[in-house]
Amino acid sequence: MIRARGLTRSFKVKRERVEAVRGLDIDVEPGQLVAFLGPNGAGKSTCLRMLTTLLPPTSGTATVAGCDIAADPAGVRARIGYVGQRSGAGENFRVRDELVNQGRCYGMSRAQARRRADEVLETLDLVPMARRTPSTLSGGQRRRLDIALGLVHRPPLLFLDEPTTGLDPHSRASVWEYILRLREHYGTTLFLTTHYLEEADTMAERVVVIDGGRVIADGTADRLKRDFAGDLVSVVSVEPADAVDLAAVADTAARMFGAGQVATGNGGRVEVRVPRADAALPALLRVLEGAGVTTAAAETARPTLDDVFLALTGRSLEESERAEEAAA
Repeated sequence: MIRARGLTRSFKVKRERVEAVRGLDIDVEPGQLVAFLGPNGAGKSTCLRMLTTLLPPTSGTATVAGCDIAADPAGVRARIGYVGQRSGAGENFRVRDELVNQGRCYGMSRAQARRRADEVLETLDLVPMARRTPSTLSGGQRRRLDIALGLVHRPPLLFLDEPTTGLDPHSRASVWEYILRLREHYGTTLFLTTHYLEEADTMAERVVVIDGGRVIADGTADRLKRDFAGDLVSVVSVEPADAVDLAAVADTAARMFGAGQVATGNGGRVEVRVPRADAALPALLRVLEGAGVTTAAAETARPTLDDVFLALTGRSLEESERAEEAAA
């Protein structure tokens, strides 16, 4: 469905060439739901714009839905849907009319466009809004209309650029319900960007992480968390003075399980990254007991995709997003 090799896009900034995307290699099979993660400015939207023929690559090649993005951009556009970050609907036409006009733009007869408009209105629960104008819709309803506009011509591949950004939790959940319904009803291949890590973690069957214009990780969420982060084991000693001994013993025991970073926190707390917390914790507690360190509490936690990003880049994706939002 998507095959890109060496896809690069550079821009000229103050007489210097800056690469927004650096040699993207990616394959997406039909029917997959792929989440494209990365902080603002990482190159996510630039990648989407190249793959959807809205932006020509500086170098590299890509075929999308069986068509070359450079040699046959019209063929690509006829076979894909694209939902950008901004609303694609006008303000003064009624919702159903917007959908009919979209179908006509794709070469449908008026009767075909009307039938298809009614189908997507039904699929996305927009029938009650059919005679309203987009300006009267809520954020979640408007986003569903954007998705409907991208589906009028029945594309086998749908690109979604930050489909739930700015929506409240209820609206986000509603939009995701309809996104997943597309796969169930039509088998649509979905390629989306998002900075909501929990969405990618729970919804996508494949996660691609991009930073600085390069893909730095690619796989299922579970595999990325296992390979790059690991489970977290936290142990607290009864006496804060035992923290040094606790850290030394924990370090020795955890390395038996291929542990990563060991850090001593305040109050005698030690946190250890291990591949499997369920296997490491009992052994760790036995070693601590043998060393005479009495533990007050122990707990385990599964890693998050933000832990993956932190392990790969040395910074938190969530903290980066919050800092950029605050600066804006």
